[in-house]
Amino acid sequence: MVINPAAFPHTSIAIYDCIKSINLPSIEVHLSNIYHREEFRRTSITGLACEKVIAGLGARGYIEALENLKKIFK
Repeated sequence: MVINPAAFPHTSIAIYDCIKSINLPSIEVHLSNIYHREEFRRTSITGLACEKVIAGLGARGYIEALENLKKIFK
């Protein structure tokens, strides 16, 4: 699964639980680099449930996520 949870990664344990419950490889994508933004945005609760977090690549992040999932499923 590729997910862009918008502002929810910083607050949503419910989405974290949903990602964990589906038991599928998941990659979180953010268009902006959350690690260079406000302090409260630098922690991704939902990202902890994912294999990888891709941030700051713009729309290219989605392509990177799909390429990573392709490698996981091979």
